Amino acid sequence: MKKFNFRKVLDGLTASSPGGSGGGGGGSGAGGGSVHPAGTAGAAGTPREEVQETLTSDYFQICKTVRHGFPYLPTALAFDPVQKILAIGTRTGAIRILGRPGVDCYCQHESGAAVLQLQFLINEGALVSASADDTLHLWNLRQKRPAILHSLKFNRERITYCHLPFQSKWLYVGTERGNTHIVNIESFILSGYVIMWNKAIELSTKTHPGPVVHLSDSPRDEGKLLIGYENGTVVLWDLRSKRADLRAYYDEAIHSVAWHHEGKQFMCSHSDGSLTLWNLKSPNRPFQTTIPHGKIQRDGKKPESCKPILKVEYKTCKNSEPFVIFSGGLSYDKACRRPSLTIMHGKAITVLEMDHPIVDFLTLCETPYPNEFQEPYAVVVLLEKDLIVVDLTQSNFPIFENPYPIDIHESPVTCTEYFADCPPDLIPVLYSVGAKHKKQGYSNKEWPISGGAWNLGAQTYPEIIITGHADGSVKFWDASAITLQMLYKLKTSKVFEKQKLGEGKATAEIVEEDPFAVQMMYWCPESRIFCVAGVSAYVVVYRFSKHEVNTEIASLEVRLQYEVEDIITPEPEIIPQFPDASSQLPSLKSLSGSTNTVACEGMMKDSIPCLSVKTRPVRMPPGYQADLVIQLVWVDGEPPQQITSLAVNSAYGLVAFGNCNGLAVVDFMQKTVLLSMGTLDLYGSSDPYQRQPRSPRKSKQFAADNFCMRGLSNFYPDLTKRIRTSYQSLTELSDSPVSLELERCKSPTSDHVNGHCTSPTSQSCSAGKRLSSADVSKANRRGPGRPPFRKAQSAACMEISLPVTTEGYISRRAMLQQLHGISTFSHDERHYTAHTWMNKENRENSFSRSRSSSVSSIDRDSKEAITALYFMESFARKNDSAVSPCLWVGTGLGMVLILSLNLPASDDLRQSEPVMVSPSGTVLTLKGAVLTFACLDCVGTLTHPPYEVWRDPHSADDGEKTRKRKLVMHSPSSSQDMGDHQFAVICSEKQAKVFSLPSQTCLYVHNITETSFLLRADVVTLCNSVCLACFCANGHIMTLSLPSLRPLLDINYLPVTDMRIARTFCFTNEGQALYLSSPTEIQRLTYSQEMCDNLQDMLGDLFTPVETPEAQNRGFLKGLFGGSGQAFDREELFGEATAGKASRSLAQHIPGSGGIEGVRGAAGGVIGDLTRARIALDERGQKLGELDERTASMMASAEAFSKHAHEVRLKYKDKKWYQF
Repeated sequence: MKKFNFRKVLDGLTASSPGGSGGGGGGSGAGGGSVHPAGTAGAAGTPREEVQETLTSDYFQICKTVRHGFPYLPTALAFDPVQKILAIGTRTGAIRILGRPGVDCYCQHESGAAVLQLQFLINEGALVSASADDTLHLWNLRQKRPAILHSLKFNRERITYCHLPFQSKWLYVGTERGNTHIVNIESFILSGYVIMWNKAIELSTKTHPGPVVHLSDSPRDEGKLLIGYENGTVVLWDLRSKRADLRAYYDEAIHSVAWHHEGKQFMCSHSDGSLTLWNLKSPNRPFQTTIPHGKIQRDGKKPESCKPILKVEYKTCKNSEPFVIFSGGLSYDKACRRPSLTIMHGKAITVLEMDHPIVDFLTLCETPYPNEFQEPYAVVVLLEKDLIVVDLTQSNFPIFENPYPIDIHESPVTCTEYFADCPPDLIPVLYSVGAKHKKQGYSNKEWPISGGAWNLGAQTYPEIIITGHADGSVKFWDASAITLQMLYKLKTSKVFEKQKLGEGKATAEIVEEDPFAVQMMYWCPESRIFCVAGVSAYVVVYRFSKHEVNTEIASLEVRLQYEVEDIITPEPEIIPQFPDASSQLPSLKSLSGSTNTVACEGMMKDSIPCLSVKTRPVRMPPGYQADLVIQLVWVDGEPPQQITSLAVNSAYGLVAFGNCNGLAVVDFMQKTVLLSMGTLDLYGSSDPYQRQPRSPRKSKQFAADNFCMRGLSNFYPDLTKRIRTSYQSLTELSDSPVSLELERCKSPTSDHVNGHCTSPTSQSCSAGKRLSSADVSKANRRGPGRPPFRKAQSAACMEISLPVTTEGYISRRAMLQQLHGISTFSHDERHYTAHTWMNKENRENSFSRSRSSSVSSIDRDSKEAITALYFMESFARKNDSAVSPCLWVGTGLGMVLILSLNLPASDDLRQSEPVMVSPSGTVLTLKGAVLTFACLDCVGTLTHPPYEVWRDPHSADDGEKTRKRKLVMHSPSSSQDMGDHQFAVICSEKQAKVFSLPSQTCLYVHNITETSFLLRADVVTLCNSVCLACFCANGHIMTLSLPSLRPLLDINYLPVTDMRIARTFCFTNEGQALYLSSPTEIQRLTYSQEMCDNLQDMLGDLFTPVETPEAQNRGFLKGLFGGSGQAFDREELFGEATAGKASRSLAQHIPGSGGIEGVRGAAGGVIGDLTRARIALDERGQKLGELDERTASMMASAEAFSKHAHEVRLKYKDKKWYQF
């Protein structure tokens, strides 16, 4: 039976709407999106007739592809010495499995319980995990996406330790009650054999020994099990005779135990910082006791106690002294000393200090057999925020260079950009300049975690991910073929002077800890122009050069502070005019605003930037070099607002940026300011809103102090700021109870926000509508305006004023939570300091929290933020007959303005002639803040903005050739048969519209959401076509066709639980997207059905067939005198026939899905080849059988036909022709 496809029905329904039906963009759908054709009747050909849309819902499917970065909150570590793969468990229930570069797998326990311990079935392609909900899981690694084969849930006891002997099918499980259970790995059924704690200790002992903290079988005799209890008791249990062979007692608690390979001695680490070595022949007292870091007392007394030694490993070498490696154990008098790993080799003691606390460590050895010389060659150290591997084969113990991208969080990530199908020469160029900055001093040996197999797969186009960080650094990553490798690192803070203690008060009042945090990035891959907007209200334009240069950094200062306290409704005769090009000055005149100033230490802050640009010549290495620094300055005691939108065009030589005050356009070729204007002045006489008067402020004393909070609360652009201020509008205006679930993702820019009406969808798409008298009365009920961000001042300033102590940031977080009475909201995370990103409590950033700080509706009206900017060749006015350079401006109130750019006629005059910026008078309206723009030609192809082909600005070639710019124009008029019109695609946080230009007719309207709002929208290419991809605050990912805005995909993918996801989610071409899933990890996903189908071939293999190394021949004397070598049959001892069945109430077996997936996951490996061969054989046999049946049937049919023909022949043989 043919499979029914519901998505095709959806396509049919959406395609059935007539493209040229009249009527305006009518009412919106309830809760979902709806498409409203809005073309005028009688138009010369509808878009559906002209544009052949090829994308259907069959092209789309959501699927996670790969996760990069360091596992967040790690808890456990395991290594397979034969397969050479590493597993890391986390507190969130995740498991990351790492092999050679490219082999990186992410698994997740459904329960989300923390992973306590991991154990590989060495060279078996399986892994056992013990989680905090007292469940054991068996993972099948013989497939590219591991799955759980079995689970065993303990009901009455809590799991504390597990041990699986090499080449054994029986897993020892220690519990909190002190008992030891045994589990069959193959069936995951509990054995009836149990070692009870009261049988293990002496009968005379009256106290409980505590939980089991260690289990291991003796290297000398597999029938002896060493059990370590927390209170200091160690028991060597004889599994055959079911009694204790040895009991050892020590006064201090035990943390770990390690065997000598001969099985005659074992070493324990204790809570007083001591190591005790025990001999099996004399268990009454330790053979040797040492406190490695304890101070020796003068009077010969026992050395003073130290911090606990949490883990010790005792590894032997054939040709040298054994290694004793342990973590912790430092002296208490060095409270500020960093966490350390100590390596004792003979008499030499080496202390390796770590940057972060040690979670676990493992020693990598040449042999998997515990009864042989171990020959350690490396130590894997898992830190809270890092993973390092130490080379033990060299005396100075260097570390290996880590090939994994685990340093994404080196400084907290503040923003991301994703570029697929980049120019192919970019990755080699960026790698070549980045390789010159590589650190030295690494081990010269190959990375020891080299298991698995990986190939490039079918996806070959280059991909680049860019991450901006809190310390001002920007990292470029090669993301091709679902891998991630660091290419190049740019430090934007290098252009500014270092902050000295006691000075730079203006900067400290803005952002106390991260003044260089990257807030926004814009990159043009073709021209290699890179632009960064920082949290301290600055923009840096970078050019790429392969040559080192020593030069001064050009800088501009821009005044962009705007108030409308005295403006009621601008009349045409008093509207400020656009600045004349002849008045291009680095600092333009101050716009209308209050004359009140703030006094700070006897000085009025005016016309000073937040940071100081270096004035001396600066050496710039090859790579990205600062070309221009643009800074917003203080105006009349008011600090500059942070930048909310940014756009650059290399062909025009212009950079535009905006904030909640207005817009600035700068010519970075001539280093001049072309425009610096408040948002209201951009409208001219076309302002569709009647602005309400604001009462003057009594005082601006709050301003300077308040801006210390603005570094936190205004860190995000205006779009994302609305997320945490999700439903203040309803709490302030509505008298009736409102469902929190409905309003948790409400956007303040929906209809009637705080009493102010945003642009209606039922009106004409090219003109706004003034407020009705009822709306005005609603607005007037709000009363006088209040200072922006006033409500959040107390919370955020409390946080920033807390001292940073040496105990770290965790105590600071706890203090904040007590101050707020609840878990701190998004102020701390907006600040992007490391402590706020790296704690478990980041879940406090839930959208269910009511708004704590917001710009009031009047502030939003008067200070209308610029939320989107886009340079393109377009029709600026209705009467235009040809395209011209334009700047499209989108605001937080859903208004779209078009500015005309008048560039010099020839490129030769570009450096000398001024660029004119003028309003076109065109104003378009949408519902909600504008997010993105795009332009399609008349056949529906995406039209890219023009750009300048990259040339090295410091090349030593012919000067005339290098000065001549090569521009690539994508305007429709540049090619034949492109038509005389184009489509403008505009998407806001509520709806998408498609306009026909130059007529400015709204052809299609799609109301994307009513109960939520969009966080990100991008026009992307997929399968040689184009679509609009959207990510909604309620977790939905949607795609819409262009230009008809038909819904193609709508999947509830991910609830936006914190600001991190909202801030970093981004789409790119070829159906890919990414977001920061945790403070340390990037999650990539695809919304392309084709990539979902090919993903299995792109992933690496975790298991590869490897021969298990043979055990060494012990020799005659060792076999004779080395102890008992008798065979130990665990199956006979622990099986049901001998040990019986365990109590059903003790543990519950839960079957998993990994068995079914095993055959599928083995595709590409040896098992997969055999499986495919067997299936092919079966199919061939089936086909041969069918062929045989068909042949027999044909033969029978032919025989019947022959017989019938013979009968007919005989019938008519003797008849004459006239007898017929």
